[in-house]
Amino acid sequence: MNDTVADHYGGDRKLTEVIAERLQRAGKSLSTVTTSDLAAVDEFHIRGRKATLELARTMQLGPESRVLDIGSGLGGPARTVAEETGCHVTGVDLTPAFCDAATSLSEWVGLNHIVAFQQGDATELPFADNEFDAAMTIHVAMNIAAKDRMYAEAQRVLKPGAVFAVYDVLQGEGGDVLFPVPWAREPSISHLETGDEMQALLTTAGFEVRGIHDSTDESQAWFEKMAAGIATSGPPPVTFDTFLGADFPAMVKNQVRNLSDRRIRTMTFVCTA
Repeated sequence: MNDTVADHYGGDRKLTEVIAERLQRAGKSLSTVTTSDLAAVDEFHIRGRKATLELARTMQLGPESRVLDIGSGLGGPARTVAEETGCHVTGVDLTPAFCDAATSLSEWVGLNHIVAFQQGDATELPFADNEFDAAMTIHVAMNIAAKDRMYAEAQRVLKPGAVFAVYDVLQGEGGDVLFPVPWAREPSISHLETGDEMQALLTTAGFEVRGIHDSTDESQAWFEKMAAGIATSGPPPVTFDTFLGADFPAMVKNQVRNLSDRRIRTMTFVCTA
């Protein structure tokens, strides 16, 4: 199953080279590229950089904080949080191509001194107990059936009292998800929980859930805007189609429908270890 998930998110594609080529084609120099320039591709979640900044504010971070990003992808959220707060972020992701690209992109924007990435499984984290001051996970658990193990591992590596911020796509009340979607082309690697089920999983893992925010309406508007842009002029030069391929426009169309039908919801859970 892990190989299937990794293949969905890029397989053996040379992502760094593809992103560099597309940036240069769009008139961007790798010597002056910024985190904002990369946001269209490396903030691979609904509502992008705006949602990352919202999550960062919940964690109350500073330069001395050591933060874990579980399912770090191309490293966009890790770089955004590190740049905004000065903290050190370690990203762990199942997909080797993402880890390699995340490292290269961090070098481009001069943040490799405060962000680092390594390959690993969210249900068996390669870190010691009580190692981190905070952790976040953004649009990751949808691919993980064993969420109980994922959250137990997050609890294990966090210091007592640390903040764990979770922003994910959940099962809505409007029926089955329409595929393909950005996290799965078919149901076998999609594992959604309802809001109540997520809260119970986090509580069982030992977290105190201090806040819950449902951003579904904002997410629907975000995808509608993206779909309209693609219909008018195609995808931007550098965006998620870089690693999702030709299915990307269909995924966007389905996400508009999934959100408007409330087949899915987007929710944030702010917890304390």
